[in-house]
Amino acid sequence: MQFKYSICHPDKKDIEYRNNPISDKDVLKIAENYPWIQQLNLSDSINEVYYSPSLDFNCIENGQSFCLTAIYDDQKKLAFSIWYNRPKKVKVLFGLFGESEKLIVDDYWSLNIEDALKYLQYFVEGNYQKIEELYKK
Repeated sequence: MQFKYSICHPDKKDIEYRNNPISDKDVLKIAENYPWIQQLNLSDSINEVYYSPSLDFNCIENGQSFCLTAIYDDQKKLAFSIWYNRPKKVKVLFGLFGESEKLIVDDYWSLNIEDALKYLQYFVEGNYQKIEELYKK
């Protein structure tokens, strides 16, 4: 599969879009090597913060996306929220009119870097069921 991605910087109003296709291995390298702590420290040092440091990866083939957002937890340790955007069946009017498919974004908070990268790896491998299990807990 091929992906494109965007970057949210704490000190920039405009999101940086990288639309050149990249591979699954590139996705993982970018996330692993991103200067998360430096970007969080930058957000602590400026007056106007536009975004938390984030990388949003979009699968070109199916339009699903997976976003990693860095924060500091209560002990000032690096933590992540993940945002998973995919088509999902939802009930229309409590199921009276059946189901329809909509793009739904679910978020999950307070993951360490290892777990956040593990779920990103599931995403790039197309192992969406593993990600769905996180939201059933």
